[in-house]
Amino acid sequence: MRRTSENQQTGSSHVLSRRSFLANSLVAGVAVAHQSLPTTAATTAATTAATTAATTAAPTAANPSKSPYAEFKMGIQSYSLRGFDAPTALKHTRTLGLRFWEAYPRHVPLGTLPAHIAKQKAMLAEAGIKLTAYGVLGFDANEAKARQAFDFARKMGIDSLSANPKKDKATFDLLDRMVEEYQVAIAIHNHGPRSLYDKISDVEQMVKDRHPLIGACVDTGHFLRSDEDPVAAIRRLGKRVFGVHLKDVKTVIVGGKKRKQFKIVGEGDLDVAGCLKELRRLKYKRCVALEYEENPKNPLSDLELCLKSIRAAVKSLS
Repeated sequence: MRRTSENQQTGSSHVLSRRSFLANSLVAGVAVAHQSLPTTAATTAATTAATTAATTAAPTAANPSKSPYAEFKMGIQSYSLRGFDAPTALKHTRTLGLRFWEAYPRHVPLGTLPAHIAKQKAMLAEAGIKLTAYGVLGFDANEAKARQAFDFARKMGIDSLSANPKKDKATFDLLDRMVEEYQVAIAIHNHGPRSLYDKISDVEQMVKDRHPLIGACVDTGHFLRSDEDPVAAIRRLGKRVFGVHLKDVKTVIVGGKKRKQFKIVGEGDLDVAGCLKELRRLKYKRCVALEYEENPKNPLSDLELCLKSIRAAVKSLS
């Protein structure tokens, strides 16, 4: 994402950039909101939201064979919809036929107050969207800042935090303790050339001998920007893959110089079927998040073309 957001409660910085800048229960969220509503209205709201979420989640969770994405929890990194406010982005997500989100912090702000958590859960439940991952967040040796992020994740029912942690022993010693205590995974996000995590080996070196819940969010587009093979990244990182940003990039020659251009999935250099084949081999159960960086004001037709390519790749595996 192209900017950095300051956490207003602590004054600490969580990194949100993508290119150059970087429910626990759905019913539970509505139940908290219930306290401020008249009994009849609250009951209706809770029933409607819970029913909607349960019904819409069924094709990809309970009945994967009926989903065009087979067993994959196909979702979206909400940064792809950054040109819209959260309710509109959620609506567009449903229009695209998706039910899983990795939230960009401007859509779901990080906060731990009960009223804030209840509001975010109710919004997601009403839309029938399951929030499974969150980020990208920066981490250092500041335990108070880390605890706020992990508290938020646990209260929201988030499985993994996409992260850009400092590459030092103090930070990773802290993360070892946090993932063990909270049972929420840290997924190190590679961000391409000149970033902390550029090559596959950058991630491998930092997760080696660390807690099993410290691993990777494989951003396929950024690995292509780094002249790395995303299929090899998934294979090498194996069971430490806790997140995937499915993104395409094409190498082109402009003025005699090699350039990398973000593309619609299926129109670049990404081996989509190869990535999915590796994820299937790993029995990967977490969200596969489509991410598209172009055309932020009007991305829907491009996103549908991305998803069409992904569906074709899934079909080719069977």
